[in-house]
Amino acid sequence: MTFSRFFYSVSFYLLSPIILLRLLYRARRAPAYARRWAERFGFVAEATGNKTIWLHSVSVGETLAAVPLVKALQQRYPDHRLMVTCMTVTGSERIRAAFGDTVNHSYAPYDMPDSVARFLNRVQPSILIIMETELWPNTIAACCSRNIPVILANGRLSAKSAAAYSKISRLVRPMLWSMSAVVAQHADDGARFTQLGLPDKALTISGNIKFDLHLNSEVQAKAQSLAVQWRGDNQRPVLLAASTHPGEDELILQAFGQIKAALAVKPLLVLVPRHPERFNDVAQLCEQAGCRLARRSAEQSTAEADILLGDTMGELMAFYGACDLAFVGGSLVPVGGHNMIEPAAWGVPIISGPQLFNFAEASRLLIEGDAMVVCEDAQSLAQQSIGLLTNPQRRTQMGAAARHIAEANRGALERLLAVIDHQL
Repeated sequence: MTFSRFFYSVSFYLLSPIILLRLLYRARRAPAYARRWAERFGFVAEATGNKTIWLHSVSVGETLAAVPLVKALQQRYPDHRLMVTCMTVTGSERIRAAFGDTVNHSYAPYDMPDSVARFLNRVQPSILIIMETELWPNTIAACCSRNIPVILANGRLSAKSAAAYSKISRLVRPMLWSMSAVVAQHADDGARFTQLGLPDKALTISGNIKFDLHLNSEVQAKAQSLAVQWRGDNQRPVLLAASTHPGEDELILQAFGQIKAALAVKPLLVLVPRHPERFNDVAQLCEQAGCRLARRSAEQSTAEADILLGDTMGELMAFYGACDLAFVGGSLVPVGGHNMIEPAAWGVPIISGPQLFNFAEASRLLIEGDAMVVCEDAQSLAQQSIGLLTNPQRRTQMGAAARHIAEANRGALERLLAVIDHQL
């Protein structure tokens, strides 16, 4: 163990009481954070006789991106079991909803040597596939020492993250040298990984596997049903604000006030906060703004409502298919944006804020392809929304461009699977 990793490990152990206190704090709003703590220290069910593919997805976004990958691995390797791990309660809920009992599931172990060793001893994986950017030095070192290949799938690395990693290069460089493969979304991501120490031979550029999503008949039927329900007899326009964060909801509500005043037919705003623990807080913001609110979880009618609060899990994909216009959150605040490929696949015109570093290449394609517009504030959000909601031809053109871009950029999944095949 290098001195840097030793210091990192000692620090992690010293901070573990604070980490547990943070879990208890989060449990005040999301009680599930107070459960299943043993899994976070590697106490999971022991392996059966099958070979195991361990796939780690941090939270909701990575889990959704992993859905086509998991299904492909299940078809390709029927004699392997899949262990899918995450770090968050919402990620765990999505794993159970997406895969049910077709995969094994637990929280990933904290990156402390004993927790990781306990997990590996019990699970005995043949390979570790990590989604996007979740790199843990002790986990990767432990896999390397046991000759377990480690692949970073759909890898992305923003300039900001690369600058942060460069400050701890003595910890990061050995970790990257231990990686079997990094399958990066874009050449820019790949270049940042190699600058930090990844060997050139370990790098593959695949594109973004989020373009490889499939809209099945069930979700299409659900979207169609919601569209009829939400629009009603007077065909009211539906504006979706998806995956919003603190600081964004207030801006969206300001913009919505202007949108309502400008349109002849009262629009419906479907507002979906990113994190479930914020549902009640956002409901209060809506009521304080003087809006009539319906809640999806209560199955309340939207006929007289100004806003439908999307306070359920697992329905956002269908919501995208039921709206006329989609704002994708995490982009008016410095979060880096969320998955705008999902509305693009539906052929829905997209609005976003300027903070897009998590989806730099996808957003570039959509902006340059005239499928997405960027707004800086509530005023520009209102103006762009009003312009699109009052111009069906423009919406149709942007939606068609979005769908074309989504379809034209598929294929990353097959390139990723080829790398996994080689390692297995």
